[in-house]
Amino acid sequence: MGGERPKASHDVLIDDERVRVTRWDFPPGAETGWHCHGLDYVVTTLTPCAFLLEEPGGTARRVDMEAGVSYRRDEGVEHNVVNAGDAPMAFMEVELK
Repeated sequence: MGGERPKASHDVLIDDERVRVTRWDFPPGAETGWHCHGLDYVVTTLTPCAFLLEEPGGTARRVDMEAGVSYRRDEGVEHNVVNAGDAPMAFMEVELK
């Protein structure tokens, strides 16, 4: 299925008894790798983001968001997040403990 994608980088900024705040940075084509969210979470885009969301069962969908947009998801979401754009993208993820 082609070569391996570069990995997105992340930096945990806060990790206490209530929340974990992580900044994610993706060069073009980078991915998080497959993961399942064990906590409810909120994402806020820091840059325009061209998300390619690869989902279980072989499905994938593209979601484009402007900078400064927030959305929330429940625990249990499983996916691989890929930067499908041609510019770097970044977002903050706040996991609710």
